[in-house]
Amino acid sequence: MAVLRIVVILVFAIVSLNSKCSFSSYERPPPRTSVFVSRDHSLDSTSPEQVHISLVESDKMRISWITEDPIQPIVTYATSPGLSNAHSATGTSSSYKFISYSSGNIHNVVIGPLNANTTYYYLCGPSNSTVFSFKTPPSDFPIKFGVSGDLGQTGWTQTTLEHISKSNYDVFLLPGDLAYADYDQPLWDSFGRLVQPLASQRPWMVTQGNHEVEELSANQTFISYNARWRMPYDESASTSNLYYSFQVAGVHIIMLGSYTDFSVGSEQYNWLKSDLSKVDKSITPWIVAVIHAPWYNSNFAHRGEAASVDMKAAMEDLLYGANVDIVFAGHVHAYERFTQVYMDEADKCGPVHITIGDGGNHEGLATKFIDPQPTESLFREASFGHGTLEVVNASHALWTWHRNDDDEAVVADQLWLQSLVSHSAECQA
Repeated sequence: MAVLRIVVILVFAIVSLNSKCSFSSYERPPPRTSVFVSRDHSLDSTSPEQVHISLVESDKMRISWITEDPIQPIVTYATSPGLSNAHSATGTSSSYKFISYSSGNIHNVVIGPLNANTTYYYLCGPSNSTVFSFKTPPSDFPIKFGVSGDLGQTGWTQTTLEHISKSNYDVFLLPGDLAYADYDQPLWDSFGRLVQPLASQRPWMVTQGNHEVEELSANQTFISYNARWRMPYDESASTSNLYYSFQVAGVHIIMLGSYTDFSVGSEQYNWLKSDLSKVDKSITPWIVAVIHAPWYNSNFAHRGEAASVDMKAAMEDLLYGANVDIVFAGHVHAYERFTQVYMDEADKCGPVHITIGDGGNHEGLATKFIDPQPTESLFREASFGHGTLEVVNASHALWTWHRNDDDEAVVADQLWLQSLVSHSAECQA
């Protein structure tokens, strides 16, 4: 008898909302007040701000930050708070213009090799005195991921970030829609300052959403996103910062682009096919995919969009054939968890699809779901919150979704997942 892949440890009743809702009648409730984080006036023109870090290969970290004036892009780092026996590395600096806006100086420095599960202390720049710190992820199980999409910059965002910071996560996954700048470039700066307390201490791995497009012309898209949030795309043989992969502690993670060409035969499609073919499940028994526009969705918001429907038609077979375990998505401002699914039907060899676009954006919640609830949709709720994925070993992981309830992180959905690599032989690719 085949081992059941999903063991639900908490069962929650959920009530479908008004069955007479239609997309045209969809209205979001009033959100919390938007937040704008101004530059700290105590900083001088060479002080680092908007500091964030991201994984590079298995033992390196990219340190990214912005200064007003040009400086030498150098990072000094050590395992002691006083930076004794320190190492240093240099990198690159860049800037960009967006209509009348000119960015600060954006610095990227890759440091390493680093020891796993170790706290490092670091300085950004040649003369800065502010010491930051981060902890590297473990090299093996267990490992814990924080997950939340569509963050934005509101009071709810602040609550979500506070809850995530207390979750003791190792790596943060963000399935698109970061700052909600939407052409207003100072909002990118505000977002960088807002997330710095978290993003400077743990690696943040992000992909883009529709709010990152900021199209000026057919050949001028994602200018701000690509300049500010460089991910390890070249290290994973991708030609674009909009899609890439990385692996950490037994998990292979694929970050896909919902708003760049994903059609069969496209560069992204061919890259994904090649990347999946290289996965060694004896090293990374878990495979997680991250997209922005969900392929499965019973909410009235964003149903039938090309970024969902066409991407699913082009790429679902690739993920299914490679035994991808979980697909995280954002875009819909609510939480929804589907069973293992493939081609619109429950399938014990398919991935679990989870929509978690509920980080706190200014557009508010997507409150209206279709009725009756599809049998494949096991849990859905229009609340802000975040999730944690604790991969315990090669076969089991604990998924937990925390609702933001009166500023408290309340566990609302929780279940154990079993990896497909440890599943019955019929699911083996």
